[in-house]
Amino acid sequence: MTELKTGGAQGYLRIATEEAFITQDVLNAYMRLVAEGYDDPGFQSLWGFYSSSPSERGHKIRDGLLSLGEQRLSDMDRAGVDKAIIALTAPGTHVFKADEAKALTTDANDQLAAACRAHPDRFIGMTAIAPVDPVWSAREIERGHKLGFKAVILNGHVEGEYTDDEKFWPIFEAAQALDTPIYLHPQGPSKGLIGPLLERGLDGAVFGFGVDTGLHLLRLIVMGVFDRFPNLKLIVGHGGEALPYWSYRIDYMHQAGVKSNRYEFLKPLELGKVSNYLKRNVYATFSGMAWEPAIQFSKTVLGSDRIMYAMDYPYQYEPEEVAAQDAMDMSLEDKRAFFQTNAERVFNL
Repeated sequence: MTELKTGGAQGYLRIATEEAFITQDVLNAYMRLVAEGYDDPGFQSLWGFYSSSPSERGHKIRDGLLSLGEQRLSDMDRAGVDKAIIALTAPGTHVFKADEAKALTTDANDQLAAACRAHPDRFIGMTAIAPVDPVWSAREIERGHKLGFKAVILNGHVEGEYTDDEKFWPIFEAAQALDTPIYLHPQGPSKGLIGPLLERGLDGAVFGFGVDTGLHLLRLIVMGVFDRFPNLKLIVGHGGEALPYWSYRIDYMHQAGVKSNRYEFLKPLELGKVSNYLKRNVYATFSGMAWEPAIQFSKTVLGSDRIMYAMDYPYQYEPEEVAAQDAMDMSLEDKRAFFQTNAERVFNL
């Protein structure tokens, strides 16, 4: 393994922008839902494994998620990661009824804030929300801003509902008002989507997460969220959940659908093309996607100012991937943007 160093000797710091944690109370609550047979196949597939798996991978992931101290710092040092932007792992508290969701969210934010205060040069927090109550979540975004958090984590659909529905828009309003980016993070695909994925073991990070999150983002765009909130900053991981690659065809077919009045609810967008919103409102990280061809392609499509480094700790902790990205065929200026300065600008660090 190549030994990497923190501190920026390579010409830039490495800021990992999608790193996960969990509290013991949230983990316990997930285990309870698993035992009760909570009716969500995506949740059961994901947390039925991670909450109690005896495998080495299961243990490592649980231990990494629960650490907001020495283990996480040691792993960062070993990988050469200078700073981690940390968020409550998927599905957050999206799977709980309102009272429990809000209590667990408040506690998780308080624990993360304490860890960030203890390690201010290494840890940066994202505000967790309980979108089952969008108005309360908007207030929690404001509280998180006061705690020093630099983004909001939105862990995908809310019991099968996607947040393009206007009842969720107080969340976007609060984030835009505070110039706080929202990180749209995957969870298991919704019940309406998961069937063919689950029956072939493709529902999780292997494919289903990206399918569901890419769909979620497209729904936000075509239903006018970014026309209503033009200054909203939204971040997606895993290479933009494949949308940069698909953008040409999405643009063509979406505009054809609008012009033909095929769908009565589908209205023209102020910016015309879907891809214009990707270039104005959306940033892509490369969590779990340490693959130079994809990074270079997205740099070409979205711009060097819209791509950011992430590791996806602890789910994909591979220090060798950091060295591979250090070695990309890219100017020092563009590498510095990718690893450091884009994150500093987008997250207002």
